[in-house]
Amino acid sequence: MREVLSGLDVFVAAVEAGSFAAAAERANLTRSAVAKTVARLEARLGTRLFQRTTRSQALTEDGQLYYERCLRALEELRAGQAVLESGRREATGRLRVSMPVLFGRRCVAPVLAQLAARHPNLELDLSFSDRPVDLVEDGFDLAIRNGALGDGAGLMARTVGMQRMVVCAAPAYLAAHGAPRDLAALAAHHAVTYGRAGRIRVWQFPLADGVREVTPPSRLRLDDLEAIADAVEAGHGLGWLPCWLVRDRVRAGTLIPVLKDLPQLVFTTHALWPQAPHMPLRLRLALDILAAELPGSAEL
Repeated sequence: MREVLSGLDVFVAAVEAGSFAAAAERANLTRSAVAKTVARLEARLGTRLFQRTTRSQALTEDGQLYYERCLRALEELRAGQAVLESGRREATGRLRVSMPVLFGRRCVAPVLAQLAARHPNLELDLSFSDRPVDLVEDGFDLAIRNGALGDGAGLMARTVGMQRMVVCAAPAYLAAHGAPRDLAALAAHHAVTYGRAGRIRVWQFPLADGVREVTPPSRLRLDDLEAIADAVEAGHGLGWLPCWLVRDRVRAGTLIPVLKDLPQLVFTTHALWPQAPHMPLRLRLALDILAAELPGSAEL
């Protein structure tokens, strides 16, 4: 039986990744190891599974038939493992997680590191990128995303946190320019705004008559939230930033919230994972600890 199952996961990874090199990265193997595993599998089956050239890779007819049956077999194996894991509290195996760079580094990674410390047999593979990933195609077990969700076909989602935005400034800036008392007063202030690809992110405020969008005057446009917080702290203007990023600076007195009487926009933090009949224990525990430890809307 062991011989029958040997190499199935590598073969499936090679199909789904689209190349031996991408499959090697996904499976933590070398490209040559993937090629040798597939070659041994083809020799054992007595048929060619891939039609390969220097530029492309495609399944043969036999390869397609075998791939479809391998998927079913691996799904049954994963389901069996999940059933067994549900009866114990020790997480094992590897968990691949994609997350935004700054929020991931500041908030998500420390929480998952706590989980790994509690479960010595759990392996974490964390990827930091502000580019949304395809969980299935890129081989991720879990992705953390902020804000509205796009197309979620084939994915499950859970709210694991809330990010409240706040307008703040340095004491020196407020001493020189005063604090804005309402949204109309923002037009008389300088702001440090978030800009990327020529587009400036507008500031949003959920008022009783709907969400009001404001674009305050700005000479400093940065595409990194932490750099914006640094510039605001240095006195270059007002900033519209998430509470989790400025909380320590506010407590230290280097930043001061303004417009506190206005409702502040709240972004939802979601966890996404591929839909499956059974959820592995490591994924369930990761979701639970993230929901318990990630920032809430009231935090500052």
